[in-house]
Amino acid sequence: MSAAPEPVPTLRRATPADADGLALLGAGTFLEAFAEVLPGTDLLLHCEREHSAARYRELLADASTRAWIVQLRPDGAPIGYVLVERAKLPLPDLAPTDFEMKRLYVFQRFQGTGLGRRMVELAREDARALGARRLLLGVYGGNHAAIGFYERVGFTTCGTRRFRVGTLVCDDLIMGMALD
Repeated sequence: MSAAPEPVPTLRRATPADADGLALLGAGTFLEAFAEVLPGTDLLLHCEREHSAARYRELLADASTRAWIVQLRPDGAPIGYVLVERAKLPLPDLAPTDFEMKRLYVFQRFQGTGLGRRMVELAREDARALGARRLLLGVYGGNHAAIGFYERVGFTTCGTRRFRVGTLVCDDLIMGMALD
């Protein structure tokens, strides 16, 4: 007897009705990504503030915000997501046509499968559809794997910022790519 084929992940646009699921997914993937790097109390405080269902409802209510959810099957639990919004990063040349890939997370078990590239492409398409000329992102300066991934898909470093996780202030890189 042969094993069942692996399900092919699908991506679907998130709606405000997905806020509860995004809150769990956002907190879970953030904790998984940084549990060995940052203090637990700061991680939990950050998740409470930035990964609540109310926060995702607020984000998805904005017409200039787009989010996609990755699932293994249509009725399955989410395993990743990407969120794009108008950029609010501390760059001297920030323009109204700049958008930010604010969040891109996939559970570690599914990393290296090509999902990240697909999610970046969706983020590019959404940003272009919203009139963006440049797609930006902030990434923890100590997350070398993520920085390498972003460089491989075409982002380059264009600045830095201080980013608060709970009470901890972290040094991030700001990376960008032209969408012309």
